[in-house]
Amino acid sequence: MEILKLLKQLNSLFLSEGESIYAVGGSVRDYLRNVATTDFDFATSATPDVMKKLLPDANFTFARFGTVSYKFDENHIEITTFRHEDSYRDARHPSQITFVKEMTIDAFRRDFTINALYLDANGVIYDFFNGQDDLNNKIIRMIGDPYVRLKEDPLRILRALRFKLILGFTFEETLDQALHVSAPLVKLLTPAKVEVEIKKMRAYDNLATNLLLEQYQILTT
Repeated sequence: MEILKLLKQLNSLFLSEGESIYAVGGSVRDYLRNVATTDFDFATSATPDVMKKLLPDANFTFARFGTVSYKFDENHIEITTFRHEDSYRDARHPSQITFVKEMTIDAFRRDFTINALYLDANGVIYDFFNGQDDLNNKIIRMIGDPYVRLKEDPLRILRALRFKLILGFTFEETLDQALHVSAPLVKLLTPAKVEVEIKKMRAYDNLATNLLLEQYQILTT
């Protein structure tokens, strides 16, 4: 389903409770690149409690993190409340999550500039970190200090490699250096998390995945 059409339907529903909702991340990247998407992620001002009124049949397993899963018009979607994340306690999870109403605060917690693009139901793009420029120039750039952000959550290392593989983009220089230095941090992740990311990469191109993992010495350091 076309992302803007889906967003318009969700927006009408959320407006009934005075809340806003936006497409975010991969779906917006695909929208701007004019390619079909299977990545239906949304961000909203609505808290999980409000979403229980709007989407009573949704999956609220991860509601404590603000994320609600739902099957909408045959599409599996995820909707996450705008949130602020405090310092990370275990190289994966923030010590505290606070739900907020401001999109700008939510944007700062995201990993890469091309993932911090928001799309509203009128087709307006909200871009706080020049992500559209990076998208046009095919650059993957970290929001904030790459060394700090990768240490916070080493899964971002694998996500960066996956985006490079699938999108064919180039790493911004400081991020590239940080990825090489931070590669050993992948060992702090649970094997299941690592396996999920690498499987996604191998499903796209197994040989290129092996070369990329070797280049950055992932799981070999």
